[in-house]
Amino acid sequence: MIESSLLNHLKEISEEEKSLLSGEKNVQKNLYTNEPDFIVDSRKMLTLGKLIDIRPHTRFVHFPAHKHNYVEMIYMCSGATTHIINGSTTLTLNTGEILLLNPNTVHEILPAGMEDIAVNFIILPEFFDRVLVMLEEENVLRDFLIGALKPDKNVTEYLHFQSIDILPIRNLVENLIWSLLNSQPNRRNINQATMGLLFLHLLNHTDRINMHDSSQYGQHLVFTVLKYIETNYRTAELGEISCQLHMPAYSVSKIVKKYSGHTFKQLLQIKRLNQAAFLLSTTALPIEDIIALAGYDNTSYFHRIFKEYYHMTPRAYRNRVGE
Repeated sequence: MIESSLLNHLKEISEEEKSLLSGEKNVQKNLYTNEPDFIVDSRKMLTLGKLIDIRPHTRFVHFPAHKHNYVEMIYMCSGATTHIINGSTTLTLNTGEILLLNPNTVHEILPAGMEDIAVNFIILPEFFDRVLVMLEEENVLRDFLIGALKPDKNVTEYLHFQSIDILPIRNLVENLIWSLLNSQPNRRNINQATMGLLFLHLLNHTDRINMHDSSQYGQHLVFTVLKYIETNYRTAELGEISCQLHMPAYSVSKIVKKYSGHTFKQLLQIKRLNQAAFLLSTTALPIEDIIALAGYDNTSYFHRIFKEYYHMTPRAYRNRVGE
């Protein structure tokens, strides 16, 4: 449970909520946008120069279908809220859970009660630029998650993390809430570092993504395959992960291609080459040993595909990094 004094602050009834309790039937649309279409505008939600902020979700009213021109992350501090995604998928966000929404997603929220306290994070995409620095370079699992937050990516429209019992995730989100409510020196660096740590933990718990429809099932399967590649890249085979998933290899291959944009073979090769590049830049191991550690047994083949991918030989890559 979120710390009591912080929760009490978030439970305070806003001016908009006072109007609703006094008989107003609808949300005050002008608080969110000036456009005829209901696209919640970051310029209304954020003061000039800010990349991230929070506001408690407006209770006591049906929040009609809308989009955002920013990334929205919703954290359920207490109680529960019911969300309708793209007019068809209904999900319940319970205490301690996180909902990440792509800007293109149509979002609708059923009325929340007094004790249903949700915090909406309003985040401009550029906020994540420094967050990415904290995550492993060229990590396909990271790229898939981050891609869900960008408006030019239409594959993943939302991610629902059932993370109530994962203490580090809960603590990081609540630290972020506290930081955004309390101005302090270096707050932008602190907030971006906290978000980076949060994403690192979310990457470790992709098994907690809730599956409500075929789209979510496909996303979950891809996360499972990507985690398998990250852990077993030296010996990974499509047949092995297909057996673990109790699915035909052709079905797994088709879903991976649809949701990641790459074939299983391409994803495996990207991981192996990235691992080889990492070892070249951080160790003095002989190149022949690095080739084996990256999962290759054909030296000439490795040299050819490494040069195709990085546009230089492994030796030139090592020398460049060491300059």
